[in-house]
Amino acid sequence: MKIGIIGAMEQEVATLKENMEVNEKKQRAGMEFFEGSLEGVPVVVVKCGIGKVNAALCVQILSDCFEVTHVINTGIAGSLNAKLDIGDILVSEKAIQHDMDVTIFGYQKGQVPGFESREFYADAAMAQAAQGACKLVNPDIHVVKGCVVSGDQFISDDQVKRHLIEEFHGDCAEMEGASIAQAAFLNQLPFVIIRAISDKADGSAQMDYPTFEKKAAEHCAGMVKEFLKIWKMAN
Repeated sequence: MKIGIIGAMEQEVATLKENMEVNEKKQRAGMEFFEGSLEGVPVVVVKCGIGKVNAALCVQILSDCFEVTHVINTGIAGSLNAKLDIGDILVSEKAIQHDMDVTIFGYQKGQVPGFESREFYADAAMAQAAQGACKLVNPDIHVVKGCVVSGDQFISDDQVKRHLIEEFHGDCAEMEGASIAQAAFLNQLPFVIIRAISDKADGSAQMDYPTFEKKAAEHCAGMVKEFLKIWKMAN
């Protein structure tokens, strides 16, 4: 077992890197991969950079060069669910690329040509362990399983937010998860996406995001550490 842990930004992986035992650092495609152990579990922690291309490329490197067996995407997101407030946690049940649109050829909105469904489903056991980890380490924080919608766009418009809710029934919006899900699926790697809510993905997002991003990222990192403890015991 070796788990690849991906965050888009430095604050999303900084706590994990500080707490892990690093055996080796490697540079690939402009990314720095920290290989070692965290909570007694072999891990590779990496900041992939923002956006779907960076994220998918990162998964492929983790598979080809580090031979990871599982993938976790940790970070922050904007809420699309009225029940998810700032500081709450969303654990992925599935992920969809909201900016994929080839409906003119008969595909469903968000469906990648060549795939039977527009949804990429997280590993059920990993999602359950992640949800349990949050309840242990952050008992006062609301955690739910749901749908992650991803695209190369920071969502801060009420009309766009309504569209993502109505079209995809999304629970949170961010910029990497669904591409990580697709790359993991293609490499037959079980995955889960864990996102702390940093803003409401509406007109207030530009103000809320800088205020809450650091705290939300720390919550997510603490949850990942607890997840590793649970996963080690179960496997």
